[in-house]
Amino acid sequence: MEDFWVFALWALKTWLCLLIGLIMVPAMFGFSLGISEAYMNILVKTLEWATLNIQKVTDERTLKPSASNGLIQREDGSMEKELEELRSSRPKPLVGGDFALSDCFYFTRKGIESIVEDEVTQRFTSEELVSWNLLTRTNNDFQYISLKLTLVYGIGIFVRYCILAPLRITLAFIGLSWLVIGTSAVGLLPNWRMKFWLSEWVHVMCYRICARGLSATIRYHDRENKPQKGGICVANHTSPIDIVILCNDGCYAMVGQVHGGLIGVLQRAMVRSCPHVWFERAEMKDRHLVTKRLTDHVNDKEKLPILIFPEGTCVNNTSVMMFKKGSFEIGATIYPVAIKYDPNVGDAFWNSSKHSMVNYLLRMMTSWALVCNVWYLPVMHQQEGEDAVQFANRVKSAIARRGGLVDLQWDGGLKRSQPKVWFKEEQQKQYSSMVVGDDSSSHSD
Repeated sequence: MEDFWVFALWALKTWLCLLIGLIMVPAMFGFSLGISEAYMNILVKTLEWATLNIQKVTDERTLKPSASNGLIQREDGSMEKELEELRSSRPKPLVGGDFALSDCFYFTRKGIESIVEDEVTQRFTSEELVSWNLLTRTNNDFQYISLKLTLVYGIGIFVRYCILAPLRITLAFIGLSWLVIGTSAVGLLPNWRMKFWLSEWVHVMCYRICARGLSATIRYHDRENKPQKGGICVANHTSPIDIVILCNDGCYAMVGQVHGGLIGVLQRAMVRSCPHVWFERAEMKDRHLVTKRLTDHVNDKEKLPILIFPEGTCVNNTSVMMFKKGSFEIGATIYPVAIKYDPNVGDAFWNSSKHSMVNYLLRMMTSWALVCNVWYLPVMHQQEGEDAVQFANRVKSAIARRGGLVDLQWDGGLKRSQPKVWFKEEQQKQYSSMVVGDDSSSHSD
């Protein structure tokens, strides 16, 4: 029995030495020994082989198209344009603002489209894949396909749960522990320049360790446009991991509500060494207080750029939803960033209404990997005569175009609430103006 414990202790020491030497030290200094690249090459080839085998077994049938393309091909025209085209098919054109019974077909079609596949709820479900990536969660209808594929699937379960998961959990624990200890220690130093340098280094180092704990492969593009001090970095939001992804390449000041539990411990430790902007729940409802604190932060050109996700909720990385105007009202320099994940190796979307944070992190740590692209867009300023809403929409459109995402005007808050009454009234007013407005003009003639 004593020999067993000696062997176990030796194995643990060896494992920790390999962990520190091959993963943690390279992560701390921002370089790689090529292990992640080799793993990704093997993974990509394995998934390609699996796809070919599935195609052979299914007699090379056309694979199901991605749900991101949509079940319904919607037209981009406005209500006026579509109704005009519908009315033009009548043998006798309408005069003035006459009501046409055929208008009902337009509203009926729109209603059926929304029932089958609306543009909101499908943004809060995991993106469907063209081909199965050997994860059970992406193929709930998995059945026996072939012996070879089943064996590879079984080996994959062993690798993900028995090798990768313990390794990733250990790295995440070390990264978060060092973040709490390091920021707390740096917070004891006087407010000299060395303190701020150490704070940034500790933050970036710990986030890089956490990223290695997710087997993250991140490609940064156009780094000359990276956010600078005294500005606001805005990005599309898929999951809390977005923070880890962006902070691997630089340090940011966070903005958010004060939490309890583990997140609260991290917040209290981080704010000791870095001027993050945390609000109490009651303060979040005070728009003027929030605006003032953000303005004071960006006016200090020595402070880190603020990182904000204006959507206010996580979206499944197929689209960008409405940006809240708050961060665009203070007249600060905006640094847009587009983040796009590769769903073929792991689903980064956090469905907070379905999975808890712990459950989500465990799902990520038992996925194959995390692959994403980050684009730094050119700096943007509010133009003359442009209000905050228009500025927010312009930034959102730029992010959507660069990331290859769908640009939607819907509010992400519809994830948990019903559409507001004023939106329905706007649609009614828009249609009535086509009838009543034209009718009144015809009578004046």
